Amino acid sequence: MKILHTADWHLGKRLDNYLRLNEQKEVLTEICEIAEREAVDAVIVAGDLFDNFNPSSEAMELLYSTLHRLSNNGSRAVVAIAGNHDSPERIEVPDALARACGIVFVGFPNFIVKPIKTRAGLEITSVDVGFIEIKIPGCDFPLRVLVTPYANEQRLKTFLGIIETDNALRVHLQNHWQGLADLYLDNKGFNLLASHLFFMKKGGEMPEEPEDERPILHIGGASVIYSENIPSQIHYAALGHLHRYQVIDTVPCPVIYSSSPLAYSFSEANQTKYVMLIEAAQGRLVDYKPIALTKGKTLLKKKFENIDEALIWLAENPDTLIQLTIVSDKYLEASEKKRLLDAHDGLIQIIPEIKNLNGMDGDGNTIDLSMGVEKLFEEYFKNRKGQEVSDELMLLLKEVLAEGNEQ
Repeated sequence: MKILHTADWHLGKRLDNYLRLNEQKEVLTEICEIAEREAVDAVIVAGDLFDNFNPSSEAMELLYSTLHRLSNNGSRAVVAIAGNHDSPERIEVPDALARACGIVFVGFPNFIVKPIKTRAGLEITSVDVGFIEIKIPGCDFPLRVLVTPYANEQRLKTFLGIIETDNALRVHLQNHWQGLADLYLDNKGFNLLASHLFFMKKGGEMPEEPEDERPILHIGGASVIYSENIPSQIHYAALGHLHRYQVIDTVPCPVIYSSSPLAYSFSEANQTKYVMLIEAAQGRLVDYKPIALTKGKTLLKKKFENIDEALIWLAENPDTLIQLTIVSDKYLEASEKKRLLDAHDGLIQIIPEIKNLNGMDGDGNTIDLSMGVEKLFEEYFKNRKGQEVSDELMLLLKEVLAEGNEQ
């Protein structure tokens, strides 16, 4: 049996105001081609299918068309779970139509998948809360999947009861998984855990959450889970949330974040993105390997002290998305910013870095607290960013202030 593990598609995501949908179409086509070339039997998409709770119609169409192609007319199992960017209700909406194609959506941790059998012979033969057993055409042993999508505090309270400490969550998940493992996971199938939570090796280095990602560790109690909490019967743990490919642990099994298919922030610049190809046999993992993805624009970031040198470098790096830092002893002038933006249509961010800001004319360390909030914000932004606040950002601030006043 061959299984493809991918995650964190974030369909509809922008890089600042730059829409990435065309790149997402290209890289999801690449993932489909890998599945077809490698003749995989199942695909696991470990959360963050969309980038927000209310995705555009284009993002939804891209998701459903991609999963339909991956399902290969109901002969290939596809399991897609909700991440912390997804609305679990929205993820489960197309369940009836999806199941006819062998696609299983899991939005809530307590969701019980309904048994199905497709015309191609794919069949869900056993289900429980957080458990699916799938019979795949051409495979003489079943795929068993423990599924735990992301759950915020409210969902966890509904699913688990009141959580008093982080350790209570870990203990409950461990007991929940172990109970399912003892009931359903023997060596007559291949056993996989699919989850969108923050995992790490106990006592090991804590992985960094990507810049611009909603941090699970600080939202609503869904805190760190240790690899040792995974039952020993599991042969592979397919994780989502962290955007860099990494093997968290190899005990009790490979515990792996496959990475996002595209670099979604400049903190991910120069990262290679992957999908994982898993080779499974009855009762054991044969092999697993990352397959590099090649589609999508490269993200670059560079620092210059000279505008002309920056312009030369921009010309040398077309068809990329760029974050540029300009080091200067004065604020960036509008004409200089315009020269840079006109030189490259993929220049996303220009960050002025002001040298010796406190040595400039005027007392840069003095704050007049008698000023209104809007004026204070303008001065703070100018001091930190080296440029004027945009009208769009000021409008957003005014909306926030208005909402606060209403409350």
